[in-house]
Amino acid sequence: MSVNKKLLILAGDGIGPEVMGEVRRVIGWMAAKRSVSFDVDEGLVGGAAYDAHGTALSDETLADAMAVDAVLLGAVGGPKWDNVAREHRPEAGLLGLRKEMDLYANLRPALVFDALAEASSLKTELVRGLDILIVRELTGGVYFGEPRGIETLADGTKRGIDTQVYTSPEIERVARVAFELARKRGNKVHSVEKANVMETGVLWREVVGKLHAADYADVTLENMYADNCAMQLVRNPKQFDVMVTDNLFGDILSDCAAMLTGSLGMLPSASLGGEDESGRRKALYEPVHGSAPDIAGEGSANPLACILSFAMCLRYSFDMGEDADLIETAVQNVLAGGLRTGDIMQDGKARVSTTGMGEAITMELDKLTG
Repeated sequence: MSVNKKLLILAGDGIGPEVMGEVRRVIGWMAAKRSVSFDVDEGLVGGAAYDAHGTALSDETLADAMAVDAVLLGAVGGPKWDNVAREHRPEAGLLGLRKEMDLYANLRPALVFDALAEASSLKTELVRGLDILIVRELTGGVYFGEPRGIETLADGTKRGIDTQVYTSPEIERVARVAFELARKRGNKVHSVEKANVMETGVLWREVVGKLHAADYADVTLENMYADNCAMQLVRNPKQFDVMVTDNLFGDILSDCAAMLTGSLGMLPSASLGGEDESGRRKALYEPVHGSAPDIAGEGSANPLACILSFAMCLRYSFDMGEDADLIETAVQNVLAGGLRTGDIMQDGKARVSTTGMGEAITMELDKLTG
């Protein structure tokens, strides 16, 4: 048995506990069949944490997250907490983890499995074989900039203020991640901003260009305005390999790219911090789909994004690329075999529950390693 790897599971709200249960199933399979054991702790985040502790992220949970090798998060949020003060809303727990762990690079793949190419809202020929990786800066920009707030003016009207702020080191470190990843993929980076109208965009283009010239001239770099990028994603998405952009544009563009694949229920993500002296990065892995409160408790949620997030954890936190490939192949094969959850259901396919999909994945893993 290999040395245990420390994981913190924060299942969260809505369908989070259901989809995370299938990740636990895969973790159990790995312990039994691959002799890979994980020390797994569990904690509360989001609405579940607020109900228990009056805060979306307790000091104890944050300390646990800082101490482990990786955090696996299910989902946060739901209408139950709509009237909670902003600083205690479920999303504040997730933002707190990202900020305190300094998870500045958010990796959002948009990968179309062959079996799901027809599920996309775009023409099949535009998306078949699509494999994009969006690298979103996650701890700066307008979501964290100061000043921010809503103020009442002298005439009684109100004014809302959000501040977009970036420093050159913040831009450089996330761009470096994008260039390094591109070298392992198609060797092409699109840097996306609004340098035509935003000062932060001017700085972004300047910093990325200097870094490219100094350290990554072997990688193709193209600059693109964010509005044009949104258009190009639905016009010709396969022109992209790795895309790097700021927090706000990354939020919007990654959701746009997600729907090219046919379902948010299929998409994982990773949020990575900087390397410490030992080369270890703090990291959080989560599916893109959110808490989906309308189907929570029904056993119909798609667990594949959460399972694929665990595969990203194996790849980026534990250097277990072979095992990550194995899980991704199992997902591909199960889909090719015709099994579907409701969100990706197609005519002539077999609909399965959340647990049914998880069971199918472990059965396929048995076949691949038998």
